[in-house]
Amino acid sequence: MPDTLVQIVRRVLLPVSLLFGVMVLLGVLVTRVLARTWPFTVEDAVNREFAGDRTGGWNNVSLVFSTLASTQMIVVVTVLVALALRLWLKRWREPLFLCAAVTAQALVFLLTTMVIDRQRPAVEHMDVSPPTSSFPSGHTSAAVALYVGIAVLMALRARSTAAKVAWWTLLVMVPVGVALTRMYRGMHHPSDVAASFLNGGTCVAIMARAVLDRGLRWGRAKLPVAAPART
Repeated sequence: MPDTLVQIVRRVLLPVSLLFGVMVLLGVLVTRVLARTWPFTVEDAVNREFAGDRTGGWNNVSLVFSTLASTQMIVVVTVLVALALRLWLKRWREPLFLCAAVTAQALVFLLTTMVIDRQRPAVEHMDVSPPTSSFPSGHTSAAVALYVGIAVLMALRARSTAAKVAWWTLLVMVPVGVALTRMYRGMHHPSDVAASFLNGGTCVAIMARAVLDRGLRWGRAKLPVAAPART
């Protein structure tokens, strides 16, 4: 088997497959095994609390964050940032990392929703419910993969600790806001968004190890040329 294919299987396909298995296991635990135990027994109360605190101003704020993680916006931002990284850095490593992380979380999310069937919270839904399970949250998972992925890249390029902290703080706030928004708008349970942080964050870690690791050699390494023997 070619070395490149071996690396793809070991560093991408196997970890992503394992993540999918973990997500399905969590979904089974949340929806069946532990559904009647704390803290899952208080999720309905949390959903009702969010719905009861809705105001016109917060509705508008929640719409902004929800839009930032919509499928269309995630695709557009991913493509634009990837192109900007390619033009800025003159290489494909960083754009490939970002696109791979976003794509991987989407695949794990879609496959998980095909196995786990969970109803949306029993409150008024402020958005049209997509034809997928409530577990996990696709908006939150995509936001984690995209914006945390960008934070990783910007932190690696930052020249000071203060700049790194600023990038992380600014960009991590987006998926946190998206998670709160999805619960506020009645679209997901707390455990749905919590699992999405695991999905998106793990995909970022997997692709960082597979793509950003400069010590990794893709393909067969060239053999050193032997020096001519002295006579």
